[in-house]
Amino acid sequence: MNEVIRVIKERRSVRDYISKPIPQDVLEDIVDCGRLAPTANNLQPWVFVVTTEMATKEKIAGLATYGKFIANAAACIAVFCERDNRHPVEDGSAATQNILIAAKAHGIDTCWVAGYERSYSENVRRFLGVPKKYMLISLISLGYSDKMVNRVKKPLNDVVRWEKY
Repeated sequence: MNEVIRVIKERRSVRDYISKPIPQDVLEDIVDCGRLAPTANNLQPWVFVVTTEMATKEKIAGLATYGKFIANAAACIAVFCERDNRHPVEDGSAATQNILIAAKAHGIDTCWVAGYERSYSENVRRFLGVPKKYMLISLISLGYSDKMVNRVKKPLNDVVRWEKY
């Protein structure tokens, strides 16, 4: 099986991490893959804030309603897109997906935490010092895990239709 296809099929959301740092060059490669995601009109409207310090991750975890586990991750990547971009959610989601797949290819587990128009979005933006022209799209926890997550996915036949519904 093609390596990319294998990584996509094996990736799952993981919220339990062991205490092991991710090397900076690996984090840079993962973010670089996010940077290379497709965008409408190739505007590349994003900025990525990578946090590895415990106090910063704890603060983000405290702000994010469903992201308490971010505190125990090795890193958190916050994906922001320019507010005046016509497709911030699509562009930011494409970058987020690239980050998730790249991390898994490096043997790192992740969990995508929603950030777009959440009650905590502006607080995260302000806390990280991101200019107001950007809006939070997602928070991604990253870390090594010794847990095997195997959530069952719907079978292909349940979700695909050919030609028409």
